[in-house]
Amino acid sequence: MKILILKPSSLGDIIQALPVLRLLKLHLRQAEIFWWIDTRFAALLEGDPDLAGIVRFERERWLSPRHWPNLFQSVQWMRAQNFDWVIDLQGLLRSAVFAWLARGKILVGLDNKYEGGREGAVAFYDLALRSDGQAHSVERCLSILSVLGVPVHSRFQWLPERPEIAAIVKKKWPEAAGSHWFVIQPGARWPTKCWPVPHFAELVRLLALKFPDARFAIMGGADDRMRGEIICRAAPGRVLNLCGQTSLPEMIEWLRLCRVMITNDTGPMHAAAALGTPLVALFGPTDPRSTGPFGQTQNVLRVDLPCAPCRKSYCRWKNPMECLTAISSERVFELACRSFAPNRHS
Repeated sequence: MKILILKPSSLGDIIQALPVLRLLKLHLRQAEIFWWIDTRFAALLEGDPDLAGIVRFERERWLSPRHWPNLFQSVQWMRAQNFDWVIDLQGLLRSAVFAWLARGKILVGLDNKYEGGREGAVAFYDLALRSDGQAHSVERCLSILSVLGVPVHSRFQWLPERPEIAAIVKKKWPEAAGSHWFVIQPGARWPTKCWPVPHFAELVRLLALKFPDARFAIMGGADDRMRGEIICRAAPGRVLNLCGQTSLPEMIEWLRLCRVMITNDTGPMHAAAALGTPLVALFGPTDPRSTGPFGQTQNVLRVDLPCAPCRKSYCRWKNPMECLTAISSERVFELACRSFAPNRHS
């Protein structure tokens, strides 16, 4: 049997869809499973033990006529695979069209306000599973297995260990192996998802006083580096600014070895949840019931406001960003202390 899964982006969405892959492979051990993924996130799945291969999606190439021959070749390759099942977990028009062009024996997708229903993708499916749009994203993805006769359980490793990457991390940052690390994620894709940097700095100061042996790794992209520099000043000599310094697999290994992650609503937050790393998640415009850290929604901090969750990348509330600015450093500190797991790596 050959199966194609479509979930090209974003990082958090891909991670939340991975249980579908794990359970398909456990139930159908001889199946060859492929994943259609945005090139930016391909490193997450390269060499994955449950995948026969990945199909890279480069969104910009779809928009340029000079790249259409490459797109045509990709479609030809997909059709030649003669997939038995094509599973569209993205549920947008472009993913549904590509899934339909693959001409698998059966095309399955979700039908709710997030996947399938937003852009008319459901019209392309042979089977459309009506799912609860209020359910968590992980649960929505897993619900599709019911129409395929695949049992759902939690006996799988969400993000398998990658010893070769862990070795690279410890070689590049020898101190990683021997310290009690907090990972701090001060950035996010939307500015409205970002807890204020001074709040993060004050939090690190409080944690450094509470835990004399603890160290802090600041994660993020290159554009988060200035945020990291500001936070570094809160505990000189004990903070490692890794913004823009780690690959995607290296970031995951850092999360695997740390004691607690304190984060905005980001893709790395979902990676920490998948690894079982204790975390504190700060939510403003987004809804933790739908996209919170799976299995750790009790560790979400938010403020009840009439406008929240607005699900917008801009703020029009009378007190801008109050949904996040009103979360005090002391409140986050208290939850971080309770989440600290002294025996996690003993």
